[in-house]
Amino acid sequence: MRMVDLIAKKRDGKTLSKEEIDFIIKGYTEGEIPDYQMSALAMALYFQDMTTDERVNLTMAMVESGDQIDLSGIEGIKVDKHSTGGVGDTTTLILAPLVAALDVPVAKMSGRGLGHTGGTIDKLESISGFQVELDSQAFNQLVNKNKVAVVGQSGNLTPADKKLYALRDVTATVNSVPLIASSIMSKKIASGADAIVLDVKTGSGAFMKDLAAARELAQAMVSIGNGAGRDTIAVISDMSQPLGFAIGNALEVKEAIDTLKGHGPADLTELCLTLGSHMVYLAKKAHSIEEAREKLKQVIDNGQAIEKFKTFIAAQGGDASVVDQPNKLPTSRYTFEVKADQDGYVTDIAAEEVGVAASMLGAGRMTKESEIDLAVGVILQKKIGDRVQAGDILAIIHSNHTGINEVEAKIQAAYSIEKDKPELHPLVYDVIS
Repeated sequence: MRMVDLIAKKRDGKTLSKEEIDFIIKGYTEGEIPDYQMSALAMALYFQDMTTDERVNLTMAMVESGDQIDLSGIEGIKVDKHSTGGVGDTTTLILAPLVAALDVPVAKMSGRGLGHTGGTIDKLESISGFQVELDSQAFNQLVNKNKVAVVGQSGNLTPADKKLYALRDVTATVNSVPLIASSIMSKKIASGADAIVLDVKTGSGAFMKDLAAARELAQAMVSIGNGAGRDTIAVISDMSQPLGFAIGNALEVKEAIDTLKGHGPADLTELCLTLGSHMVYLAKKAHSIEEAREKLKQVIDNGQAIEKFKTFIAAQGGDASVVDQPNKLPTSRYTFEVKADQDGYVTDIAAEEVGVAASMLGAGRMTKESEIDLAVGVILQKKIGDRVQAGDILAIIHSNHTGINEVEAKIQAAYSIEKDKPELHPLVYDVIS
């Protein structure tokens, strides 16, 4: 087999076999196929797409290029959740204990965030003493005992994807559905889950800005997951404004605590119930999505969900008293109010701009070496559809510095206020199964 022939084959719109895809991924991972040939193939894939079988074969070849997590020692059906990312996306912090409260094993491996705020791991490190590094034996034992553990990603998972991802970034082939889908799904499958629930975001604050593109990506990932033998569903959810009110690490932990106690933001609560009900159903802990949803509402109402969160924190060395005393979480030195300059209705909040504002405060990292300030961020006071008067507070900035004029201007500009009340976007557009 020669790589040049396979590039030509895909360029001409023909289908690559499993053996050909395995040859490409193995050769590229081991350095036998150079970047310039892989770049040519990536561009061919960008224009010619791939069949479902090709996508599954590409995904599994990337899975097999490195380590695979063995969760067979954990009892029950392990269901993983993945979000394509957004602003104020606190769902994992809520879903892990919420679903575990119904005896669904949540064995979650998460990364650190490069972007507006930290990732789930960074957010959990807002809790004093919380340990994100566990060996596989301790991790499995905790999940068997408490039904939940969340750790940082370790090992050499999907090295082929890491190489290919870096290459796509500099060859204008990032926005290729088969390459995005196989990248995401290879990591999920290598992480050992039996079933996967995907939260595919769409809107101004999402990677996929329009609904048609989000639906195409969701269908691609579901086809790959099911083709690889994992029960997979995708929820397409709205990210035309930040989810919930909090954007920032410790601020999001506090919002997760509020939500698990039953008084979190309506949109965040609703999305967690939607995603969680599918996780519970795939884990066969309910006979229907509706039954799963009712069970989740019950464990919030009776306090089992927040108690599971306390157990989860304490088991990984964290100070569980933050649940009842959230003032123990990192707190910024200063707060500043951003006020409306006119009367009307909030018609738009540029989610990405609010995220950038939070990162300017230090809530996110721009490089892997950046230090995150866990205390800072933004808490929205008004969302789309809310009536405001000039002087009303739109958002509160939490900062450890006083020079926040640029941040304040960015948040002010992110809000659009008009005379007429807008139509609200649905929170969930579709479920692909």
